[in-house]
Amino acid sequence: MPDITQIMRFDELASKDSPIHNLEGRIKLISTLFIIIVCVISGGLFIPIALEIMLLIILKIANLSYKDSFKRLLLLLPFGGFIILFQPFIQPGNVIWSYSWLHITDNGLNWAILLLCRMIVTLTAIILYSSTTPLQEMASSFRKLKMPRDLAMILSIMVRFLFLFVDELAAIRKSQKSRNFDIYSKKVSYKWIVRQVGYTIGMMFLKAYEQGERVHKSMVSRGFCDTSEMFNEKKSPEKSDYIYLFSIILIVVILEVILMKYGNQLGYLAQNFSIN
Repeated sequence: MPDITQIMRFDELASKDSPIHNLEGRIKLISTLFIIIVCVISGGLFIPIALEIMLLIILKIANLSYKDSFKRLLLLLPFGGFIILFQPFIQPGNVIWSYSWLHITDNGLNWAILLLCRMIVTLTAIILYSSTTPLQEMASSFRKLKMPRDLAMILSIMVRFLFLFVDELAAIRKSQKSRNFDIYSKKVSYKWIVRQVGYTIGMMFLKAYEQGERVHKSMVSRGFCDTSEMFNEKKSPEKSDYIYLFSIILIVVILEVILMKYGNQLGYLAQNFSIN
């Protein structure tokens, strides 16, 4: 089981110093959303592959480890990869392989490859954003981009107390370990281990409820009410921030022009695999 305290290491990683880390939070968020949208609406492989290469270059500029980023990508890939696996078998088209009642079609295979490329680019963009932006800055960026007030407040409070939750869980696990509790132990019955894990989860819910009550009373004592607004730091994007955003937009425009003018020469990469 991975250590829950890794979330703290990720926030420390996001606070490093690099040209990408130092960009304004809204610029990084907008550029990430822009890359994801362009990738999702693309019907061929050329744009996603080119965007992935661009993201890998940005990862290098941000001094992020390709190895660690690849591990995080592999952890996230199964969530959508499971759906992609079925696409070659359920989409109509010319059958290129069959065994008994199983059939793989050319359209289904091409569609699965396109979905996989889209997913890899999307996850890489999210990993880049989360690896260069601290959690509190993410919440602040959403607020500055006019996220609904209640949602912004919930997100900000969640970010503030996430590390407290991690500390509490780490303390519970340390206490269990000091009493020789091992979730993978084969010396005790599986039912007993599940029961102990259930007790731990229940304890965390109680601690979260009690902490929420204390925080709410503390906020009310300081004048908090339903119409209260959260503080927003007034920070304007700098010249380097605009250069970064416009560079990404310019690269996408250039890729679209290349696709239109030299699509015939790109062959398979320029084909449209979208399924309506």
